[in-house]
Amino acid sequence: MMFETSMIAPALPEIVLACSVMGLMMVGVFSPEKQALSRVSFLAVLVLLVIGVLVIATGSETRLALHDLFVVDSFSLFMKVLVIIAAVLALVMSDGYIRRESMARFEYPVLLCFATLGMLMMISAHDLISLYIGLELQSLSLYVVAAFRRDQLRSTEAGLKYFVLGALSSGLLLYGSSLIYGFAGTTNFAAIASGLAALDHAPTGLIVGLVFLSAGLAFKISAVPFHMWTPDVYEGAPTPVTAFFAVAPKIAAMALILRVMLGPFEDLIAEWQQIIWLISVASMILGAVAAIAQTNIKRLMAYSSIGHVGYALMGLAAGTKDGATGVMLYMAIYLVMNVGTFACILSMKIKDRMVENISDLSGLSKTRPGMAFALMIFMFSMAGIPPLAGFFGKFFVFRAAIDAGLIWLAVIGALASVVSAFYYLRIIKVMYFDENDDVIDKIDGKSMRVIMILTSALVLLFTLAPETIASYAASAATSLF
Repeated sequence: MMFETSMIAPALPEIVLACSVMGLMMVGVFSPEKQALSRVSFLAVLVLLVIGVLVIATGSETRLALHDLFVVDSFSLFMKVLVIIAAVLALVMSDGYIRRESMARFEYPVLLCFATLGMLMMISAHDLISLYIGLELQSLSLYVVAAFRRDQLRSTEAGLKYFVLGALSSGLLLYGSSLIYGFAGTTNFAAIASGLAALDHAPTGLIVGLVFLSAGLAFKISAVPFHMWTPDVYEGAPTPVTAFFAVAPKIAAMALILRVMLGPFEDLIAEWQQIIWLISVASMILGAVAAIAQTNIKRLMAYSSIGHVGYALMGLAAGTKDGATGVMLYMAIYLVMNVGTFACILSMKIKDRMVENISDLSGLSKTRPGMAFALMIFMFSMAGIPPLAGFFGKFFVFRAAIDAGLIWLAVIGALASVVSAFYYLRIIKVMYFDENDDVIDKIDGKSMRVIMILTSALVLLFTLAPETIASYAASAATSLF
């Protein structure tokens, strides 16, 4: 019995979450229709907070579970906490919106919890099989929430596009996994790593499999050229769903690609570094240039997220511990900036009508100075203006790339960052210098105000202790090597 317990103990948070989500479905089904959503939403937040405590209590010691399909270490602890924070904030921000916009169905928080479960499994995947199961559990839930507003054409179209292209990426990933299994003889990460270490050179078929696997993972982080779904899904999906899309799945997918590339395929860095270098450059350039012409703030945030993925991939391209540390720190800062920005977007209403156009922000500094100030902080931070948190995120990945000899990658990243500053500064210009007769409504609820204040304070005050947080990320990154 002790042996069996030790086999599943590291996966206890995921097991508890899976059982809890099934319990939430029962609560929703047997609750009165008018009370089902509020009950399930409250319990979902509570469950995720408990799971966060369980994840921390599991510890940072490296342990394997479920016949080596699942791994827990300091890296997984760091990234899981980020995902849980993102999921909790997304649920809290969604509450008012889904009641106003005819989305008051209890399935919404249940699906977000299922997606979170898939993300936690992705982060702890130690085998190509568990990698795929976690990825699909997350994706299947997100396909549904993207099209959650069934009465709206844009939402239905977003869900369909994400489903079709997601199925294609899953096929690429499965094909790559089958090639890797065929040439390595195993799907276990540790066994693949030891097998490659014993060879003078890797089989060509295995490298081809790695390319397909990389393509499938690149889709999940919306890196170029697998980004085509991102602007349409971000614009068409309900805004709280877009907020969730922008943070939690990207953190989980970035954690997965870090674990895969720096784990079983660390010895093939010369091969995969070229792929990561290319998609990093393409993502930074497209994110900087394509967003300039956008008038819808959600589409602008979609291209912005593509650019930020490119910056984060610079750390992975370095292939070093400092690079992994930079990626982890970047994703933590990215979480705070995006949550704060989407809290502002979710609060943009004129006469109780949700607005998404950048022009609707005209004169915001005069009518809603607090919101304008918070959004200005987030835009400056995303542009990488010191001494805000976004500057330090870019600083750590740029430094890792330069230390690894990837000078041109850092130069292109710096140029892309300068270009992208244009559309962030344009939003600030619209808020502070343009005139508009329409007035943005007051912010509904205390929770949205608290999120704005908290995230803007974190972005502002990060400069007080950047090295402390970076040292924690560095110790967590050690478990990858």
